[in-house]
Amino acid sequence: MRLVVLVSGSGTNLQAMLDALHAGEEPVEIVAVGADKPCQGLERAESAGIATFVVPPGEHVDRADWNRALQRAVASHHPDRVVFAGFMRIVDAEFVAAFPGLIVNTHPSLLPSFPGAHAVRDALAYGVKITGATVHEVVADVDAGPVLAQVAVPVAEQDTEGELHERIKAAERELLVSTLARLAREHDGAQAPGARP
Repeated sequence: MRLVVLVSGSGTNLQAMLDALHAGEEPVEIVAVGADKPCQGLERAESAGIATFVVPPGEHVDRADWNRALQRAVASHHPDRVVFAGFMRIVDAEFVAAFPGLIVNTHPSLLPSFPGAHAVRDALAYGVKITGATVHEVVADVDAGPVLAQVAVPVAEQDTEGELHERIKAAERELLVSTLARLAREHDGAQAPGARP
């Protein structure tokens, strides 16, 4: 299963994928890593010998033009799946439609609870005792796609937002890796000779 991974920051989710999937026993190949700006995630990919690309929004006349440029860059690598691994930009509906059902993202809550940019803060404010992480398909509406997998993370009584978020991110990395491995095995089985379409 060919993956194009999009990142914006430190690339810890990407590193988990590189460690567990890219050189492992699963039928997964990370064929390219892209970003909206220079970042540590791109450096991790380059260190692993993976092709990289950057599509900065500031170099495009508007959001739609940037989306089309990103879409072309991703499509040029012929991915079976596109993974948003800490990618901090919202893509438009046309981008999503170009890769229907193939874009995977993570979110630091048990969706549909606490969508949006402040999921950990919102969960703490609400007073939940259990939160977690979700791996989901990306659709045109933010954090609204089908859930692929979830993992629960207990909330400790004295948790700060930072402490809880770190535990969620650790669980999220493991969940992303296991979900992609499962999707890759399913993809590999579907591609095998004699497999039913």
